[in-house]
Amino acid sequence: MAEIQTMKQKDFVLNLCILLFLNLLVKPIWLLGVEVGVQNQVGAAEYGLFFSIYNFSYIFYMLLDMGICSYNNRSVARDNRLLDSYLSSIIMLRLVLCLFYFVVIYAIALVIGYRGVQLRLLFWIGLNQFLNATMLYLRSNVSALMMFKTDSLLSVLDRVLAILFCSMLLWGHVTERPFQIEWFVYSQTAAYLIAIAVALAVVLKKTSLRKFSWDRALCLSILKKSLPFALMSLLMVCYYRIDSVMLERLLPTEIATTQAGIYASAFRLLDALLIVAYLFSVILLPLFSRMLKEKENIQPIVRTSFALLFLYSVTMVVMLLCYRTPVMQFLYKEHVAESVSVFSVLVCGLIPYSFTYLFGTLLTANGSIRTMNIISAVGIGVNLIINLVMIPRYQAVGAAITSLCTLSVVSLLQWFVAMRELQVPLRTLPWIPALLFTVLLVPLALLSTRWLPGNLLLSLSIVLVMAFLLALATRLLRFSDAKQLI
Repeated sequence: MAEIQTMKQKDFVLNLCILLFLNLLVKPIWLLGVEVGVQNQVGAAEYGLFFSIYNFSYIFYMLLDMGICSYNNRSVARDNRLLDSYLSSIIMLRLVLCLFYFVVIYAIALVIGYRGVQLRLLFWIGLNQFLNATMLYLRSNVSALMMFKTDSLLSVLDRVLAILFCSMLLWGHVTERPFQIEWFVYSQTAAYLIAIAVALAVVLKKTSLRKFSWDRALCLSILKKSLPFALMSLLMVCYYRIDSVMLERLLPTEIATTQAGIYASAFRLLDALLIVAYLFSVILLPLFSRMLKEKENIQPIVRTSFALLFLYSVTMVVMLLCYRTPVMQFLYKEHVAESVSVFSVLVCGLIPYSFTYLFGTLLTANGSIRTMNIISAVGIGVNLIINLVMIPRYQAVGAAITSLCTLSVVSLLQWFVAMRELQVPLRTLPWIPALLFTVLLVPLALLSTRWLPGNLLLSLSIVLVMAFLLALATRLLRFSDAKQLI
C-alpha cells in the first residue's frame, strides 16, 4: 500500500511539473510574442480599444462561472459517478449564465457610453470569455478524473492554436490586407471552439450521457455553495482590471484609446511576470489547507514562501527598472517613451501583488472568505477614488499610480489580517535579510548597466545570477528552507 501511495505521489509531482512547464512555455510566447506583435501591427490606439473592452468584459467573468469549476472538480474527484448527472445540468446552467452575463455587460456598456464598434467588439470578446469559461469547466472534469497529462495538454491547447492562427495572419503573408484587431479576436474564437470540441470529446468518452437535461434543484444547490467564492473572485478582478476601463472612459475620445494602448503595453509585462506568483498560489492553497486542517505549524512554510516571492518580485522589479528603456524598445515600435513612464510605476506593483498570492491564499485556505471580500471591496473603493483624481490629470501614468496604490493597500491589509488571525509572529518573516538584500541589489543592478555588455538578454541573465547569489549570501534564501518547502 505504501508503495502504491508513493507511486501516486510521484505521478502527481510529474504531472504538476508538466503543467507548469507547458504553461510557462506557452503563455509568455502568447503575451510577449503574439500580443506584442498584434499591438505593433494595429497601433496603440486600436489595441487600446480592444484592451479596455477586454478588461471590461473580464471584470464580470465570474458571472459565467460562479465558482462552479472549483465545486465540480472537488465533487467529481470524490465520486466519479457524479459526472453523468452533473455534466448535463451544469452545461445547461452555463448557457443560462451566459445569457445573464451578456445582459449584464451590455446593460452596463450602454450606460457607460459604449456604441457602434465598441459594442460589436464586446460581443465577440464576451463570447470568447464564455468559451474560455466552458473550456475551464470541461478541464475541471478531466482533472477530477485524474487524467492529469490530458489536462496539462488541454490547458495550453487553445493558446497554441491561437498562437498558430495569429502568427499566420501576422507573419505568414496569407493576406495582403493589414492586420485587423478583429482578426485577433476571431483567431481566439476559432481556437476556443476547436479546443472545446476536443475537451468535450474526452469528457463524453468517460460518461454514459445520451441527452442533456436540466436539474433545477441541483443547479440552485451548486450556485448557493459557490456564491461566496464567486463574489471574492469578482471583487479581486475588479480592482485589478478596472484601471484600463476607466482610462478609456474618463479621457477625451481623441486620446483615450491611445492612452489605454500605452497602459496595455506596460500592463502586459506585469501580467507575464505574475504567472510565476500565480503558480506559487496553485501549490500553496492545498498545502496551507491541509496544514491548517491538521493544525500543523505553518510558520516555516510562510517564511520560505515569503523569501522566495520577495527574491523573485524585488529582483524582477529592480532589474527591469534599471533596463526599462531597452526592454520597451526591444518589444514595441511606437510610444516607447510614454510606455517606459507607465511601466516604471506599474512594474512596482509586482511586489505587493506577489504577496497577495501568499497572504490572500493563506486567508482563503483558512476559510476567511468574508474577510477577503471586505478587503477586496476596500481595494475597489481606493481604486475608484484615486483613479477619478489621477486619470484626468496624469492619464496612463495616473492609472499606473492608482494600480500601485491599490495593490499596496490590499497586500498590506491581507498581510496584517493573516498574521493576526493565524497568530503568525512578525519575526517569522525574514525582514532583516530582505532589507539587506534590497539595499545591496539596487547598486549592483545600477552598476550592471555600465559594466555589463550591451546584449540585453545576457545582461539580464547575469543580474539574475547575481541576485540569486546575493540572496544566499544575505540568508534571505536558505537551502534548508527550500528543501523543506519541496
